Amino acid sequence: MISMRHVVFMNVAEELSFSKASQLLFISQPAISKHIQLLEEQYQTKLFERKGLHIELTTAGKLLYERLQAVKEIEHKTEFDISVLHDAIQAKGNLKLGASTTVALYILPKVLSTFHSQYQQIDISVLNRNSESVKEALLAKQINLGIIEENSKVNQIQYTPFITDKVIAVCSSKSKLLKKKNYSIQDLPHLPIALREVGSGTLAVLKRALAKHKINFAQLNVKVRLGGTEALKNFLLESDSLGFLPKISIAKELKAGELKEVFIDGLALQRQFFFIERKGETSDLNKGFIKMAKSIYNL
Repeated sequence: MISMRHVVFMNVAEELSFSKASQLLFISQPAISKHIQLLEEQYQTKLFERKGLHIELTTAGKLLYERLQAVKEIEHKTEFDISVLHDAIQAKGNLKLGASTTVALYILPKVLSTFHSQYQQIDISVLNRNSESVKEALLAKQINLGIIEENSKVNQIQYTPFITDKVIAVCSSKSKLLKKKNYSIQDLPHLPIALREVGSGTLAVLKRALAKHKINFAQLNVKVRLGGTEALKNFLLESDSLGFLPKISIAKELKAGELKEVFIDGLALQRQFFFIERKGETSDLNKGFIKMAKSIYNL
């Protein structure tokens, strides 16, 4: 078990503030300072240094923080593994997930509900960001398991295929774009387009597809960029622009006739979702979640 001194140190290191750590841990600031002082005496080195009104980790402090992160991860894995041996239904642990927007909103809820009903004692947290941000969070050890749409693989990450989804071109049912039944790929630079933000997996799929057809992405007539699937969806409902969205994210709007698919000859957009873990750092908890997710989607 990580000692209270180390818990205090990790909170100060993450917040780079004694006062914020005090608020998070519900102990006085002098007590926080005392814990850090005793820890520095134990290791016979400074763990923090002041830079004006701010504090920063020393080289020793950074090393200690990295090691404690690893210890904390082992602690969580051990808690889960031992509790499963005793009683799988009462298994305890922490599942820190990261998911791209589409996954978090439209794929993950069903899996989380089923997983929680079976493992009610496991604490689950979900970081909802675009694919690039989820990848960064995994490498920074802020999460232990991610689900993203992947376009470029990183050596430090292990990828496990999950599900495949279509990305389609859509517009409002009131849009003038529907006057034409089909468009060619060469028409795209002349159409008003709304896109997701940089780092979005949906955007990456579109870029790759256009590159195959020798269309420069910069040629597109982009009217607006929006952060998140819901923001883009809501904008398209009220605008005369064309947008590209995962089919799974707009199933209700398509069924209700609020959004209509715009057919672009020769443009097929498909993306693969992956589970991502740091190489060599999988766990039975991660494996159990992945297995359940795949079974729910009949994979």
